[in-house]
Amino acid sequence: MLGKRIRTETSCLGISGFACATPRDFYARVLTHAKLWQLLGFDAGVGDRYCHHLGTGYRVPGTGGASQISRYRQRRIMQQRHGAALHPAIPKGQHKGPFMTDQTRQSPLRDAHKDIESVHELPDTPQSRAPAYRLAFTDNDFLCRDELRAVRLQLELLKPQMVLDERGIETTVVLFGGARIPEPGKKARSKGMSDLSHFYAEAREFARLMTRQSLESYGKRDVICTGGGPGVMEAGNRGAQDAGGSSIGLNIVLPHEQAPNEYVTPDLCFNFHYFAIRKMHFLMRARAVCVFPGGFGTMDETFEALTLIQTGRMQKIPFLLFGRAFWEKVINFEALCEAGTISPEDLSLFKFVETAAEAMEAIRTWDGAGETRNNIPGRDA
Repeated sequence: MLGKRIRTETSCLGISGFACATPRDFYARVLTHAKLWQLLGFDAGVGDRYCHHLGTGYRVPGTGGASQISRYRQRRIMQQRHGAALHPAIPKGQHKGPFMTDQTRQSPLRDAHKDIESVHELPDTPQSRAPAYRLAFTDNDFLCRDELRAVRLQLELLKPQMVLDERGIETTVVLFGGARIPEPGKKARSKGMSDLSHFYAEAREFARLMTRQSLESYGKRDVICTGGGPGVMEAGNRGAQDAGGSSIGLNIVLPHEQAPNEYVTPDLCFNFHYFAIRKMHFLMRARAVCVFPGGFGTMDETFEALTLIQTGRMQKIPFLLFGRAFWEKVINFEALCEAGTISPEDLSLFKFVETAAEAMEAIRTWDGAGETRNNIPGRDA
């Protein structure tokens, strides 16, 4: 009779787990909840005595005796009922990455995820609650210490690298440009921004054309990659979506910004703490770089990439600056050449374009792509 009432009431509560291996396991997991006993119409002492009779060694919370079951077990049933997280830092069902399964593991050693679950099964004691007892790789306070910076740098390098590898993405086409450039027809912050709005349209059209080409390789090559933010970045991701393809967004945590734009492919939307690692990922797979008008961030990304090519640290790739009038107004490349701070040969590392169609043709016909400089003009002995 008791078992029948328990079966009925646990079903009404939405608590799964009646079909446990043994009655002892069932009562240890379910009947330790005093509220359940109250619902069944028993006083708490009855439940305490019944669990003791089964030999569970547990007392029902609220019975006047100290519970020997961990707080994790006490809340586990309600968490399972509502699908809540079993670990505050690792949501339920997200212990493993999007492409990792038990079937893909090759190691015969115990999975770290199982140990994460096992730790939560431990009794609640001063020792198990101490920060020192936490598993190191689940301890956010530990991982954020200054001494662990090298580990965090490695993690930010590895996570996008592994995901992109698992997606089979071989090459990218990178778009740099201003976050403030608006879509044509929308309110601009200034007349200058309004005058640059046509570059939003060109970036979107270029990304659309390049993604159509990328789809010929089933989205493995020439995938659009942006910083994942607004302005030109949004235009790039949006153009890729227009063509029915995927695109990458490499977002960065900033004090005043920013959520990723709505057009980045969710599974290819990454977030970074370190600017340096983010910039590495921009270039590690880059087959071409297209730079639209922008501010300090755009200039930083542009000159860092050009420096790598200039010094032979990176292969030559198509490097396009959209909008000759803008670039020649803000940077006097000829003056740098006349001063001797760069060489005339360095001016051939990039090319000016105005339209998406012109950019596609320039990439297709780029001379010297894939070559690496063996010496730096102007520094020869």
